[in-house]
Amino acid sequence: MLLELSQLGSMREVADELGVTTSTVSQQLAVLAKELNVTLLEPEGRRVRLTPAGRRLAAHAVTILAAVEAARIDLDPDAEPAGEVRVASFASAARRHLLPLLSRLGELSPHVHLLMREHEPFEALDLLARDEVDLALIYDYDLAPHRLPDSVRALRIGTTEWGLAIPEDSDGSGNAVEVFRRFRDSEWIVNSRNTADEEVVRTIAALADFTPRITHRADSLELVEDLIAEGLGVGLLPTAIPARPGITIANLTEPAVTMRTYAVARLGRESWAPVALLLRLLAPAPDSAVTRP
Repeated sequence: MLLELSQLGSMREVADELGVTTSTVSQQLAVLAKELNVTLLEPEGRRVRLTPAGRRLAAHAVTILAAVEAARIDLDPDAEPAGEVRVASFASAARRHLLPLLSRLGELSPHVHLLMREHEPFEALDLLARDEVDLALIYDYDLAPHRLPDSVRALRIGTTEWGLAIPEDSDGSGNAVEVFRRFRDSEWIVNSRNTADEEVVRTIAALADFTPRITHRADSLELVEDLIAEGLGVGLLPTAIPARPGITIANLTEPAVTMRTYAVARLGRESWAPVALLLRLLAPAPDSAVTRP
């Protein structure tokens, strides 16, 4: 309850989340404070907030709850992986990483079933925090890194180089700053559901001493291609995809733009047999370890 309060900020919201009354939350936190002989909460208007001691204990709660979950797993460590694994992934990672391993998963553990949901990283991480999914496939860029909370563990499963998609008769030579500067007066296209690529565009544009005029936002890479081909702007696309007629993808260097893909699980949940199996299958090399980006 203390951990939920630290995240939600309201006893009413904690009660709704856990399916109990506000009075129950208040009483249980009072018992906890008495047992520890510390003040965990202090008034803030009509609400309450955690004291410094309360915040410290809430941080410990992440590890404590993870240890409890790990202990439950240890009760049957040799059990065959089985059950439904809820996965939230952005579309290209689902196609590139999840779908190819389905046949292998079926051979190794036919009783493990994937339930997939398509979401952008911030949506997937929110679902993970609310325990609505067991695994999240997310991405960030080396120029726009995503800082993950201490309550999760992440495994990097791939990288993809991105370039600047421009009309095919345009000059894409030079380093990233030179290429961007050449299109300083163009309209720019960025993602409509995530801000990571916009951060990358603004970062390199700043190095080129201009502010990009962002006029179009699209989640679909195919739509981004169509917009560029129609002369409606320029934008980032993976260099590995074949450029459609009407556009070319200029390689970016100094700085390069690298998208990094991670499989993320809640602390302790990465040891659950079905999730551990998926992480092994997703790992790019046998010695890959669960790490933080």
